[in-house]
Amino acid sequence: MQEQITAVQNMQDYILDHLSENITLADLSRASLFSPWYSYRLFVKHLGITPADYIRKLRLSKSALKLRDDPCKIADIAFEMGFGSVDGYQRAFSREFGCNPREFASNPVPLYLFTPYGVKFRYLERRTFMENLKNIFVQVIEKPARRVIIKRGIQAVDYWTYCQEVGCDVWGLLQSIKSISGEPVCLWLPSPYKKPGTSEYVQGVEVSSDYDGIVPEGFDIIELPKTKYLMFQGEPFQEEDYCQAIEAVQAAIAKYEPSAIGYSWDTQNPRIQLEPIGTRGYIELLPVK
Repeated sequence: MQEQITAVQNMQDYILDHLSENITLADLSRASLFSPWYSYRLFVKHLGITPADYIRKLRLSKSALKLRDDPCKIADIAFEMGFGSVDGYQRAFSREFGCNPREFASNPVPLYLFTPYGVKFRYLERRTFMENLKNIFVQVIEKPARRVIIKRGIQAVDYWTYCQEVGCDVWGLLQSIKSISGEPVCLWLPSPYKKPGTSEYVQGVEVSSDYDGIVPEGFDIIELPKTKYLMFQGEPFQEEDYCQAIEAVQAAIAKYEPSAIGYSWDTQNPRIQLEPIGTRGYIELLPVK
């Protein structure tokens, strides 16, 4: 099984590194070290989607972010993303998202973007982190008054239970909404922000305090005040070690006493979790006053 997982992950990594190029099944075969026929079967077995559909969805989602953030021509994006023609790109974009790229560029709306979760993460065991202790960096930052578009769960208290209740596709939609902080966030909501029968843990995206754009169906919007946070950031880690990286930071938080720097915990504002990204280290932000 591990040999299969490694082969599929190698194909995913190859696709990401060569997304703008013409990617063939022969290329994926060389990346996986299996025959083209068997590579195709492994890809579909473990990811539930064909390589061609995976590449198309990923290219379209990357193009949507470019359309949202950069002033650029549709033709330039189409060819940069590896599409053979502008018409083909426009048709594919419309089929995938229900609007054409020109409309989206002029009026970005929330879209369910494709999130290419690495297959290796599905088979990792959650292990307690007890060795090779790492440095945890702590600094005070301030977030402005803002709104947060959130998707509530039912009883979720962390990422694992949230995905079981809500699903993992929410993250792709949140990524399509331009955030004042540059990325979606996960939050643990204190009681003032919870609704009866909904979860403490939610996923959302921070937008400006005067945001009047679309709130997707089934989502809520909350308003948060200007708040100071202690940002706890671990050292960079290997992506497959994200469980240990999270545990190391959370263990440091549990032991930290903010009064040492003149603060106390602020229990009226949400605790924030950022996406674990190995190159920057795992990050959590805890409100203080």
